Amino acid sequence: MKQFLLFGFIFATIQLATAQGNTNAQNDLFPEHESQLNIPFTHNSYTELDYFFNKSDNSHTTAKPYAFMDAARYADLSALKSELLKNKSSFIGRKIWNEHFFSVQKEDYWFTIDPAFDLQLGKDNSDDVSFTYNNTRALKIQGGLGKNFNFSTTFYESQGRFADYINKSARVNPPVGASAVIPGRGKGKVLPEGGFDYPVAEAYISYTPNEHFNFQFGNGKNFIGDGYRSFMLSDVASPRTFFKINTKFWKIKYTNIWMWLDDVRREVSTDNNNFRKYVAIHHLSWNVNKRLNLGLFEAVVSANTGNGFDINFFNPVIFYRAVEFTKGSESGNAMIGLNGKYKLTDNITAYSQFVLDELTVGRFFDGDGYWGNKFAFQIGAKYFDAFKIDNLYLQGEFNIARPYTFSHFGNGTLNYGHFNQPLGHLWGSNFWETVGIARYKKGRWFANAKIVLGEKGFDQDGLNYGGDIYRSNDERIANTGIEIGQGNKTSIFIGDIQAGYVVNPATNLQFFGGLTVRNFDPTTQTSTFAKQNTTWVTVGLRTDLFNWYFDF
Repeated sequence: MKQFLLFGFIFATIQLATAQGNTNAQNDLFPEHESQLNIPFTHNSYTELDYFFNKSDNSHTTAKPYAFMDAARYADLSALKSELLKNKSSFIGRKIWNEHFFSVQKEDYWFTIDPAFDLQLGKDNSDDVSFTYNNTRALKIQGGLGKNFNFSTTFYESQGRFADYINKSARVNPPVGASAVIPGRGKGKVLPEGGFDYPVAEAYISYTPNEHFNFQFGNGKNFIGDGYRSFMLSDVASPRTFFKINTKFWKIKYTNIWMWLDDVRREVSTDNNNFRKYVAIHHLSWNVNKRLNLGLFEAVVSANTGNGFDINFFNPVIFYRAVEFTKGSESGNAMIGLNGKYKLTDNITAYSQFVLDELTVGRFFDGDGYWGNKFAFQIGAKYFDAFKIDNLYLQGEFNIARPYTFSHFGNGTLNYGHFNQPLGHLWGSNFWETVGIARYKKGRWFANAKIVLGEKGFDQDGLNYGGDIYRSNDERIANTGIEIGQGNKTSIFIGDIQAGYVVNPATNLQFFGGLTVRNFDPTTQTSTFAKQNTTWVTVGLRTDLFNWYFDF
C-alpha cells in the first residue's frame, strides 16, 4: 500500500503541474476508446456491449475480448460512460468519480495509469474459516504510440482467503514451487492463517498495421463463444502467454491463437520445472446473412518437442486433425467444433456450440455408450431489454459433456487444461448443467442474479470415471456403457446474487455486496468427499477487470 501512496503523490503532483497545458486530456477522458486495446472481459460489462452488437444486422461476437475500436462500430462508448459522469470540478472529485487517475495525451502518443483494487470482506458458514477476505492492490498502465501500436500491463499483489470449498479446491494437487493454485489466478503460497498469497501479472502489446489485421502478444486470457460458459476456449484457467492474430475481411473474422501452457502437477514435472505444452487454435466466424452467424473451430494440444512449439502447428490455415494424423497421435490432441448464433429479434438471440474431441463413426449410433465418442454441447439464449424493461437482461444456457472429453492417454499431459484447470468449461467433463442469469442496471447501480443447477460424475474408489480431464484415458473403467454422471454422481446447486454501485466508470471501480448459496450433494460420501452446504456473504470495493468463477 505504501508503494501506491508514493505513486499517487508523484502522479498527482505531475497531473496538477500539467493540468493547465494538457487540454487534450481535459477534452477526452477515455483515450483508450480510439485504440486497439482490449475491453476487459467481464460478463457483466459485456452484456451491454452484446446488446449493441446484436442490434446490428449481424456481428462477430464469438472471439473475446473485443477491441475498443471494433466495439466503437456498434456503440458510442464515450457517450455511454459520459452519461454516468458526475458534475465534479475539483481535481480530487474528478479523479475519484469520473476520470483516469493519471493521463497524458499528445498528438502521437498517450498513456494512462490507474491504481486498481479488489478489497473484500465476508463470512461463510464453515467452521474452518472465521472470515473470508481478498486484499488485491494493482497498478494498470495502458497507452499507445502512434495510431497502430498499443500496450497494456497490470500488476496484481494479492492475499486472500475464500469460502471453505474454494480454499480446499486450491490446495488439491499443489503445483511445483507452490502450495496451491488459486482458481483462475495462478500459483499461491499458503499463509499461516489459512489464506493465500498469489501475485499475478498480465500484459500485452497490440499492433494493427491496417484495417484487416491485428496482432497481439502477451500474457492474459481469451474466450471463444457466445455463452456464459465455453467448451472451445474459456477464461477459467490462469493467465497464459499467447500470440493472437485477428483477420477481418468481407463477412469473415478469422482468429488464430497460439498459447504456451503449463501442467503444474508434481508427478509430471522434471527437475522442479512445469511440464510445458502448447495449444494452437483456429476459429472462423462467418456472417451468413443479417441474422445467422456460423463458426468453425479447431485446436490441438502438443508437447514440447525439445525445440519448443512444433513448427507444424504454426501454420495459420491448415487443418490440425490432418497434421496430428500424419505425425502420429503422440504428437498432439486435436479437437474440432462448430458454433452458431441466430438473431430471432433485435432483442432475442439464440446460440449453440459443439466440440468434438474424438469420434468413432461406426460406434456413434449403436447405442452401446462407446467411450471414444467424446464431445460437448451447449445451447442457450439471450434476451435484452426483457419484457420491454430497459437494461433488464436474461440468459438461459444448457451444457453437457461426455466422460473423458478433453482428456488424453499416456500420462494425461496433453489434456485441454492449464494450471490444474480446464481451458474449456469449469466443470471439465462428465456432467450436465443448466445456467440462468438475470442482470439489471440503472445509472451507476447494478444487480445480478445467477442460478446453476447440474450433475457431475466424480471419480470413486480410485477409478477413472471420466470427470477429471487430467487423468489418462488409458485408466478408463470400460470401453462401453459409458454415460454422463457415472461414478460418484453429485448434484450441484449454486445461487448467487450481487448488487453494487459503479464509483468510477473510467476504471470500472465498484462498491458491491454478494450472497452465494451452494449445495454439493454426492451420492457416496467419504471423509474427503462429503455433502456440503455453503452460505457465503461478502462486501467490498473492486476494480472489475476479470471474471471470478466460483460456481463449481
